[in-house]
Amino acid sequence: MSSDALSFHPHPLQPYIDLVFFNMSTLFCCPDTRPYRPRALSHEPKFTVFMKWAAFPREATAQSAGEQDDKLAALGYPHVIQLVKQVNFGPLEAKRYFAATNKGDEEDAFVEVTESDLIAANYKKLNAYKNFKCSNHNKFFEVNVYEKDPFNAHHWRQNIARPGSEIDL
Repeated sequence: MSSDALSFHPHPLQPYIDLVFFNMSTLFCCPDTRPYRPRALSHEPKFTVFMKWAAFPREATAQSAGEQDDKLAALGYPHVIQLVKQVNFGPLEAKRYFAATNKGDEEDAFVEVTESDLIAANYKKLNAYKNFKCSNHNKFFEVNVYEKDPFNAHHWRQNIARPGSEIDL
C-alpha cells in the first residue's frame, strides 16, 4: 500500500494512539504549544523553570495519599505549579499539580502531587498565571502558581478550599 493511500485511510485506532502518545510523553500536547498573550510577571522565574522541565518527554503520576504522608508540609516545597489542560473553549481534560523540589538537577526539579496534598499543606493560588495554546490540537493550557499560605493560627478562619467537615478545631 502506498503512503498516499495511508494518508486517506488512517489506522482506525490513530486518535487513541495520538492520545496515549501525547499524554504519556509530555505534559503539553506537542512542542508547538505557544504562549497566549504573553507578559512578564514578578514570578517569571518559576514559570521559566517549570516550562523548561515540562518540555522534555516524561511520565509523571501523583503518588497516593499514603505515599505522600504530608510531603508538601514536611519538605517545605517553595511553590507548586498547577497545569490545567482543556479543549480550546471546551471542557477541562486534566488538572495536575507539580511541586518544586529545589534540587539542582533539572530531571528532578518537580514532583507531581495531588490537590488534596495542596489543601492539607495549606497552599494558596497566587494571582500569577500564564496561558498557552496549541493550534494544531486545539488545546489551551493554563499554568498557575501556588504558594504556602502564611497564616496566623490565632486569627485562622474557615477556608472555602478546606471542607468544614475536615477542620479539626
